[in-house]
Amino acid sequence: MRPPLPPFTAETAAAKVQAAEDAWNTRDAERVSLAYTEDSVWRNRDTFVTGRAAIVEFLTAKWERELDYALRKSLWTFAGNRIAVRFQYECRDASGQWWRSYGNENWEFDDQGLMRRREASINDLRISEGDRRLFGPRDPDDRSEITLN
Repeated sequence: MRPPLPPFTAETAAAKVQAAEDAWNTRDAERVSLAYTEDSVWRNRDTFVTGRAAIVEFLTAKWERELDYALRKSLWTFAGNRIAVRFQYECRDASGQWWRSYGNENWEFDDQGLMRRREASINDLRISEGDRRLFGPRDPDDRSEITLN
């Protein structure tokens, strides 16, 4: 089981989103994969992934490319066993170019609180190092909303 469990309330949906943000900021693909069902189905941009092993492979490659990755997620809405999230993250590529990526995710959970479906739409914006605003994981005392511009 992976609490909080559906059906979600505003409080438990927000806790699920924060737990996902915290896990992804570890950049530990094995750890992150444990939040998903064994046969979880993903669409991430134009990539389709099925199963935990494929999720680990996908995330490992992602974080090898996306250096100094820092993520913020925000609850958009929820109903029953589904949660919609908006997010942004920043990273740099091997050449040193910084990027801010904006996105939306739709999540669906099984009764055990594991995510069985994740659909992510993401857009990338080239930024200068001086325009960065995400520097590592969020301070636990700062749960403010993300700025989307």
